Amino acid sequence: MIIYFHPRFQKSYRRLDPKTKAQAEFKVARFKVDPFDGILGTHHLHGKLKRQLSFSVNSRFRILFEFIGKKQDEVIFLDVGDHDIYR
Repeated sequence: MIIYFHPRFQKSYRRLDPKTKAQAEFKVARFKVDPFDGILGTHHLHGKLKRQLSFSVNSRFRILFEFIGKKQDEVIFLDVGDHDIYR
């Protein structure tokens, strides 16, 4: 799986505390193996974000992403943060 990082994601990621970054790295490693692994809680979004999905880093933070390409072997991580990323 190829993961691209949107500049907004990179900026938000840099602002995370070290513990949350470590949790995110663990979850991203799981995501690379299986984007729909139950531990991630990956789900489709609705409304204006209907093309996007998110998965949980921990109980507070989520990673917002979108599949690109027909085989779902490429994704772009759009943002990371609390539920405000859905705005």
